[in-house]
Amino acid sequence: MSSESNQPVRVRGLRSRLETAPAPVFVAYAITAAFATYFCMYAFRKPFAAAKFSGEVFFSTQIALKTAIVISQIIGYALSKYIGIKVCSEVSPGRRAATLVFLICWAEAALVLYGLLPNNFKVIAIFFNGLPLGMVWGLVVWYLEGRRTSELLLAGLSCSYIVSSGIVKDLGRAMLEGGVADWWRTVPLVGVGIGSLLGHVSESWMPAITGLHFLPFFLLAVWMLNQLPRPSEADVTARARRQPMTSTDRLAFVRQFLCGMVLLCVGYFFLTAYRDFRDNYQVEIFDGLGYPYAQNKTIISKTEMLVAFGVIGALAMLNLIKDNRRGLLTAFGIMTSGVALLGIGTLLLDAGLINGFVWMILTGLGSYLAYVPFGSVLFDRLIASTRVAGTAVFAIYLADAIGYTGSVGVQLYKDLGRGNLSHLNFFKGFSYFMCVAGMTCLIGSCVYFLRQRPKAET
Repeated sequence: MSSESNQPVRVRGLRSRLETAPAPVFVAYAITAAFATYFCMYAFRKPFAAAKFSGEVFFSTQIALKTAIVISQIIGYALSKYIGIKVCSEVSPGRRAATLVFLICWAEAALVLYGLLPNNFKVIAIFFNGLPLGMVWGLVVWYLEGRRTSELLLAGLSCSYIVSSGIVKDLGRAMLEGGVADWWRTVPLVGVGIGSLLGHVSESWMPAITGLHFLPFFLLAVWMLNQLPRPSEADVTARARRQPMTSTDRLAFVRQFLCGMVLLCVGYFFLTAYRDFRDNYQVEIFDGLGYPYAQNKTIISKTEMLVAFGVIGALAMLNLIKDNRRGLLTAFGIMTSGVALLGIGTLLLDAGLINGFVWMILTGLGSYLAYVPFGSVLFDRLIASTRVAGTAVFAIYLADAIGYTGSVGVQLYKDLGRGNLSHLNFFKGFSYFMCVAGMTCLIGSCVYFLRQRPKAET
């Protein structure tokens, strides 16, 4: 009886202390909680991509089995984004933590089904795995947006999926090769866990076992995240009030920014496809570049960690810009520079001036410099600059839904329209295309949004 009555006091006490904590302490706590939450989510989403299913096709079609599995998860994930337009923009603060836990338990159950089903039917399980996971990002961003330190918080959060994607895939590859114990020792950031007790794991069961590694850490991270206090009055004054949006609010937002949102969504359509292709086929691309996994067991983790440091540094600098209009312009500048780097890096590789490892770092840095702001600081600054009523989560999910639709299209185009090309050569051509298309859309949308004038807040 006594322990039960004391528990709420401890929870309230932590939140109260965070409300009055010095800014560096609050930022460090919030980044840790958000980073850990989304980092662990990736252990339920991306490990399957470490498997190759070499030589296997989907039901005797021209579509490779791995491509079918990748597409199926992306379809579920994209549908989740469409659902999230409503769910994540309307969810009440009191239901966010419980919703996060429910979504992850659903995803893990789908991975268990993935392990049980024959290969051709794994597409069903992986679809249901992607269906809940697309909403996790929006629920986490809800805790961080609308604060004076949002750039720092969202940059820290964004680095979670840059780093975690590589780490969980390297862990997955280590399980498949029977080298889990050695892998854990090479990644001190994660620490030694139950994975060190595992030997060889099949391609079918590796994703579910990887998820179980991270489930306890996810639950702890969500608890920590849920202790964050709501934005203060000073935050509201600086960044505009953030509130759940009704269907009427969402429609008004789209009508107000229609031209700019179309340009952003077209650019994001291809950018998401590019980023997803690189993420899902890193193993094959590195093989094509002459870096086979057997001799480079942590190369993906190393690449993405270097990328993460570059991205978090660039986005964190936005926190130094207090004027929201200038902050929005700087965000567009960072994104445009990122897509330009995709073309420049590929030119340098083709000219023999850099090696494949450096090129993969540049494509990662360029794509994430453009991609990360879409899911974090871009729309946060847009709302703060225009003072429009609503939440950045809605705009993020509108763009995400369209973006992941593009990812499905590109996956099918590769296998059905360009099946003769290797993953490496297709990715090179895609890099040149993304450079031109991305710069066109981003510069056009930047000009549009900078012409919008702020509205008085009611």
